[in-house]
Amino acid sequence: MHISQQAWFSKIIHPSRYLGEEINSIQKESSAVEVSFALAFPDVYEIGMSHLGLKILYNILNSENWLLAERIFAPWVDLESEFKKRNIHLASLESGRPLSEFDIVGFSLQYELCYTNILTMLDLAGIPFLAKERGSMDPLVIAGGPACFNPEPVATIFDVIVIGDGEEAALSICQTVRKWKLDGQKSKPELLKELSKVRGIYIPSFFKVHYNTKGKIHHLEPLTEGYTGVEKAIVSDLNCYPFPSKQIVPFTELVHDRFTIEIARGCSRGCRFCQAGMIYRPVRERDPFEIVRIAERGLNETGFEDLSLLSLSSGDYSCVVPLLRELMVRVADRHVAISFSSLRINRVIFLLLEEIKKVRKTGFTVAPEAGSQRLRDVINKGLTDDQILDAARGIYEGGWNLIKLYFMIGLPYEEDSDLISIVELSKRISRLGPQARKGHVLNVSISSFVPKAHTPFEWLPQLELEESKRRINLVRERLQSHRVKVKWNKPEASWLEGIFSRGDRRLTKVLVEAWQQGARFDSWSEYFNMDIWKEAFKKHRVDPDFYLLRERDHDEILPWEHINSGISKEFLLREWQKAIMREKTPDCREYCSDCGVCNESKISPVLFDTWHPLKEKVSLKSKQSNEQVKRYRLYFSKLEKAQYLSHLELIRLFIRAFRRAGIDLVYSGGYHPMPKVSFAVALPVGVKSLGEIIDVQVKNIQNTSLIIKQLNKELPPGIRVLFMEEIAIKEPPPRIKESYFHIQVNGTFNKDVVDRFLRLKTCLAVKKHKNDEKTVDIRSQVKALNLLSNGQLELVLRHGTGPGLKPAEIIKEIFNLPDSQIEGIRILKTKSFFA
Repeated sequence: MHISQQAWFSKIIHPSRYLGEEINSIQKESSAVEVSFALAFPDVYEIGMSHLGLKILYNILNSENWLLAERIFAPWVDLESEFKKRNIHLASLESGRPLSEFDIVGFSLQYELCYTNILTMLDLAGIPFLAKERGSMDPLVIAGGPACFNPEPVATIFDVIVIGDGEEAALSICQTVRKWKLDGQKSKPELLKELSKVRGIYIPSFFKVHYNTKGKIHHLEPLTEGYTGVEKAIVSDLNCYPFPSKQIVPFTELVHDRFTIEIARGCSRGCRFCQAGMIYRPVRERDPFEIVRIAERGLNETGFEDLSLLSLSSGDYSCVVPLLRELMVRVADRHVAISFSSLRINRVIFLLLEEIKKVRKTGFTVAPEAGSQRLRDVINKGLTDDQILDAARGIYEGGWNLIKLYFMIGLPYEEDSDLISIVELSKRISRLGPQARKGHVLNVSISSFVPKAHTPFEWLPQLELEESKRRINLVRERLQSHRVKVKWNKPEASWLEGIFSRGDRRLTKVLVEAWQQGARFDSWSEYFNMDIWKEAFKKHRVDPDFYLLRERDHDEILPWEHINSGISKEFLLREWQKAIMREKTPDCREYCSDCGVCNESKISPVLFDTWHPLKEKVSLKSKQSNEQVKRYRLYFSKLEKAQYLSHLELIRLFIRAFRRAGIDLVYSGGYHPMPKVSFAVALPVGVKSLGEIIDVQVKNIQNTSLIIKQLNKELPPGIRVLFMEEIAIKEPPPRIKESYFHIQVNGTFNKDVVDRFLRLKTCLAVKKHKNDEKTVDIRSQVKALNLLSNGQLELVLRHGTGPGLKPAEIIKEIFNLPDSQIEGIRILKTKSFFA
């Protein structure tokens, strides 16, 4: 039984996270494959599904006939509680297969503050936390992602850790497991020994850490002959691996809810604070012809309205301007907006602005990182105040009303004067914003700097907690203005991140202790509890300041010493000294700084700096001079799991289905065009319906029967278009007069209560909505209440103009039902009548 069929599921927050059956998800018969792989993301669905690496691996692994890959995400705290209360095991979205039954469980470690969620997922699956406690019948538990470049705080949890790019390494792991299963005679240690031969594979149990009397690492002892360290896995050319165009289309709105293409991996800028810029070297660009092809196919196969070009510095892509122009020619007619994940401030930015705004203005973030030129030189952020101001002026003049600025506090060698520079620079930019705008024109985001492994600042201490708070407040208090809005990350969260980002294996016992005391979702401010962590450190006699506040010696053995990112220690030390002297390091596209990553035989930058689009290419959707605009009314059912989709999720689902079906939608005008789609009424989450109505304006439809067939192919199970009819363009939107609901509960309805309610002239109830409450008369809302049997009745509701209660809320009020009965209530909307 799927959890959506459980009576208690109706009270779960954001139930669409857990439904599965999304468009483009892949279903395979488990009995037909040899190896099963669970892609486990230790955060909620809308964050995990925004992560491109998961989409890439999902596509690569499922392209093999013998291999099955399914997704699983951390359940929110309410669902975790239900699972524990009812002894339900965590299972995958695709098949509902328990996590413990997969051959491989692969966690994506994007961020140190997700570690407690890993333990939650293992616990709910019944899988022991530590690798040494698991037997040959347990899944192989592995990890990958940027946090794995110092995996030591969680190393003993995992059998295998992937260091670096996952495309080739993940497939190699699966192939090795396949052979091991077919052999049937080899032990798990023998499997691990075979896996250790794969580049980028770290087997934590093959190393033992020894400490000296001061608590520092004395030496790392390799326990397997010839296996003394790990070279990062690296994809030398992104174009050798197929990029997913048929990406999963979620029901839930994602953090990054768009079609995303990775146009390049790596960064050539050399910012000294940036771990990603170091560990993903060198720059490898995707072929622009391939990017255009992926964009065309992907937008057709997903129906997304936004296209994001992703890399660490998208504006540095060698032929970014001709690429953007070519994409705009192909997608602008479909009202697809194009955005960049990050744009560096340079002369190219103004050319990109002109192209981006042709369809719809997307968000714009500028990241000076530091407020003063002095500190930007320290971190090798090659920006001047004039460049930042010129860019901001151009953005505002281009029609953008709001800019986001990103700064860090606590950077090495920072002084209060640098903080005042953040204030002054922000004020100067805000004065450039549109004067007529009533709200703020600038968002300033502040976070505490966390020194990371494999960067020139890996030896330096992090700012202590109270000082972080003081510096944030200094900036915040001086930027109080109706023109500027200041946001900041909790310094307490950065405190914990700093400990785990450069910690060692002694932190594992602290992690388990904090989890046992209730630590969950530590990156979510509403759940982060510093007291729990302080107590966990205290109980296990681990001093967090040892990891956070001391400067490490050059010759100290660091916890990640055996993890080779390709960057040489000598280069990092040189960069640290150059930071002290405020010396710049050129972009490695211009000058090789001998960081140690590239070699002539295998690894070197991959650039496309001479590309021009083919002239014979035509747009994805050519314009037509004789376009006929018509308006149609569609009648559809909403049943099965689809009952748990919210109204906004339903709107988004239909718009994307229209686009995938090739239906040419009509859009509104203005700066933010929207498709002309409207629903007659918003159906409450958890209510099924035999007949809902949606109006849509479209172009050039000839055969409505064919359209219904095409549209139903693009809709998920539970939603079906029943028929459609043409209506006048200027006909008023449908207004529902009354709706009929069939209601069933686990229990009986009292006929005397029904009769007593119907005799009432008024019946007042409180409608709660976020932070306010309103009193409503539910008697005036109820036209009829007919008892059909002991546990079933028909409810007829009038649709007025004021606030009203939902059917379940009305039934609860009338019969004074306990929550246990309301949880199991089943509601079906059978029909509606128009006014």
